[in-house]
Amino acid sequence: MTPNSTPRTIAIYGSRRQEQYLSKIADLLRLLQDNGFQIVIHPNLYKYLLDKIDIPESCLSAMEIPSEAEAALSIGGDGTFLRTAQWVGNRQIPILGINTGHLGFLSMCDIEDPKSIVDDITDRNLTIEQRSMLRLEAPYIPDDFWPYALNEVAILKQDTASMITVQTKVDNSFLTDYLADGLLVSTPTGSTGYNMSVGGPILRPTIDNWVLLPVAPHSLTMRPLVINSDAIIQACTVSRAKTYRISLDGRSYSLPCGSTITIRKAEFPMLVMRRNNDNFATTLRNKLLWGAR
Repeated sequence: MTPNSTPRTIAIYGSRRQEQYLSKIADLLRLLQDNGFQIVIHPNLYKYLLDKIDIPESCLSAMEIPSEAEAALSIGGDGTFLRTAQWVGNRQIPILGINTGHLGFLSMCDIEDPKSIVDDITDRNLTIEQRSMLRLEAPYIPDDFWPYALNEVAILKQDTASMITVQTKVDNSFLTDYLADGLLVSTPTGSTGYNMSVGGPILRPTIDNWVLLPVAPHSLTMRPLVINSDAIIQACTVSRAKTYRISLDGRSYSLPCGSTITIRKAEFPMLVMRRNNDNFATTLRNKLLWGAR
């Protein structure tokens, strides 16, 4: 970096449960500063770290992610990555996941080797993938509710033992009435999350498809269905209860039964970074022990 060049900016979002990784996070911040990066940290993480470690002088706290940031680092697990995606929003800033959680399927780096992470960022030894997002259109959306999902939109029963009926249309053509505990619309990125845990198929994360999957269906003929990502899904939910829940990547609110929601492809993708030597097959073997005996 020459003296007159503009500093490269890195934004950081992270979990506030990092006690065993604090020394590694401190190393990561120091190495980023040593390589000339301006570091912007989300206020919640900044306050947490300020009480735990010495934060380099180049670190700033900001609620809004800077538009000039060349990458956003997500330090935590998959839940943290999804919250980082909400922080980034439609700004088209790629996210690099650094795993300090459990499985960390969305995280391509390990916090145990901060030098290699900074080297990859500095040398741009990273590939950017476009991941399709879902957009929810529904009544009564709270003003502060982000209506987008990187993993899935879930239609779920409220606090009741009774199942719900989800009357579902695809591209304005009636598909079926799903009698179940719920219905998932999963992205390829989300196919290894909630979708996989209830028996859905795993999709390559960069393909253009959705999965429709009932949760605990009442009929054995209710199977997962893969559809094109340009399809428009409409769902009207009825139940013995007065309300049901709609959940986007774990963020949820209640809707009155009888209301109709629409789910379609978001107008922007989320950009996800991975190391050049990583690929989908490697991730399956390392994260899911694919083919292990």
